[in-house]
Amino acid sequence: MAAPEKQTLGFQAEVKQLLQLMIHSLYSNKEIFLRELISNASDAADKLRFEAINNSALFENDPELKITVAFDKAARTITISDNGIGMNREEAISHLGTIAKSGTKEFFSKLSGDQQKDAALIGQFGVGFYSGFIIADRITVETRRAGTPANEGVRWESEGAGEFSIEAIDKPGRGSDIILHLREGEDEFLSSWQLKNIIRKYSDHISLPILMQKEEWDEEKKETVLKDELETVNQASALWTRSKSDITPEQYEEFYKHISHDFGAPLAYTHNRVEGRSEYTQLLYIPTRAPFDMWDRNKRGGIKLYVKRVFIMDDAEQLMPVYLRFVKGVIDSADLPLNVSREILQESRDVKAIREGSTKRVLSLLEELANSDDQAQKDKYAGFWNEFGQVLKEGIGEDAANKERIAKLLRFASTHGDSDAQTTSFADYIGRMKEGQDKIYYVTGENFHAAKNSPHLEIFRKKGVEVLLLTDRVDEWMLSFLQDFDGKELASVAKGGLDLGKLENEAEKKQHEETETQFKDLVEKMKTSLGDKAKDVRVTFRLTDSPACLVADENELSGNLLRMLKAAGQDAPEAKPILEINPDHPLVQRLKYEDAKFDDWSHILFDQALLAEGGALTDPSGFVKRLNDMLLGMASK
Repeated sequence: MAAPEKQTLGFQAEVKQLLQLMIHSLYSNKEIFLRELISNASDAADKLRFEAINNSALFENDPELKITVAFDKAARTITISDNGIGMNREEAISHLGTIAKSGTKEFFSKLSGDQQKDAALIGQFGVGFYSGFIIADRITVETRRAGTPANEGVRWESEGAGEFSIEAIDKPGRGSDIILHLREGEDEFLSSWQLKNIIRKYSDHISLPILMQKEEWDEEKKETVLKDELETVNQASALWTRSKSDITPEQYEEFYKHISHDFGAPLAYTHNRVEGRSEYTQLLYIPTRAPFDMWDRNKRGGIKLYVKRVFIMDDAEQLMPVYLRFVKGVIDSADLPLNVSREILQESRDVKAIREGSTKRVLSLLEELANSDDQAQKDKYAGFWNEFGQVLKEGIGEDAANKERIAKLLRFASTHGDSDAQTTSFADYIGRMKEGQDKIYYVTGENFHAAKNSPHLEIFRKKGVEVLLLTDRVDEWMLSFLQDFDGKELASVAKGGLDLGKLENEAEKKQHEETETQFKDLVEKMKTSLGDKAKDVRVTFRLTDSPACLVADENELSGNLLRMLKAAGQDAPEAKPILEINPDHPLVQRLKYEDAKFDDWSHILFDQALLAEGGALTDPSGFVKRLNDMLLGMASK
């Protein structure tokens, strides 16, 4: 079959947009191009090593994996070469012409045009290969996939403007050569000293040798010249295998950037060697920012698995629970077989032990931040919570063994402060509980303002009782698995009857009983008027300012959860709310003496209560008509 002729193809639209933004936003940190391209070369070598476990022929006659960096002053080029897995024609088009990354649309929507802010976002998104265009006005890639014939090499070339060409070439060696044709004014990178400094700064942790030509002084020419002999520039040993005392914070940081493709520094990390029934090394990082695909529970590429320093896979989801999917890092096992499969991982006792140990290690790291007396560490935890708190909450329902530990790490907004910042822990709340209070009270809402202004909070404000404001979408689900904390029941202020326990004195209880008797006839009349619109009508003492509110029965779904289910297109069970009326409110007292418009007033009170909690009216026009009639009637008097 004849090889296809040279073709010119267009970039994916997102690639064109990213290239323009990246070239301008990252121009002040140009040297990162070398870090990104070396990181890609290292990944290509890891993939070859993995595939060769079951097919050693892929090594061909070149078993020693390496990366080579070279430059040519006359041609004004820099070449980064690897003998890793390489690419065939289809892979080159796919990998170099498109961005196959979930969250792409959201990423572009957040770009503001501010170069400094956009640079941070671009770095968070990861740019990899495209970073070469920061210093190059043309990039040539010559590549051949391991195991394919020499005449199935591929040349990919682009000026980064919107198109790329691709053609077949002969390439004796497998792997990829990335040739950067430098822009005018970028000759500073045509220097052995400069390139070696960048490699040692950003890529010293790479476990493969990074080779460059040796230099020597030419006395006759009075200048440094390159020799044919190559030397290793980096340490070329897996960073996680080194002693912690031999690794600098900068090296830990650069290794994180390598495995995560994040330009920013990690929030925190932990490096441990575990010995016992299972022996393994873990180097785990917590990012500073959430990735754009955080809510894709099927996107799990955080943990790289190695066995005896041999790369096995880079999305080993069996090694970390779903609710910790934001964790990045490396786990290197001394016990697993080299040909371990995903099926074996699911059934292995060693993997279960690694998963349990790694989960506890991450939770311990978070506890250290959350419980530290150092304000800087506390601030780090606050930053973590803002980015990953909603994901951590998933652990309450998914990890029964660690539920209590996770519950201690939870943070919420509350009526104790005016801010929507989620800073209150259960322990903080219990420490501020009123004398005689035996429950942790909470209210759920669509957002902070809806929760904070809920009419269900009125009696609690009057009595100075703190209420937690739960506004994350995951909260309702989480609460189905969390009924108490430290012996204190979690109680919704919007479900069931109001029970303030010892916060209510005997005189108040007696007065309430008398009031309920006085309003018994009105309640029965309203039940008849509302029909099947309400499950029940009753007098309440939870309100001080509002005339009425809706509550869910003790064992039924809350109104907020029902609205969330419907908004998500899911089937929600039919659950009619209970209407509670405030006997001290003038509107309710007026209703005792209303006859002609009693039905209209009853429906208006119900609809107002529904609107107050963020619900949607089933008959908006009917509500407006009743309200207008009532207003006109009052105006004519």
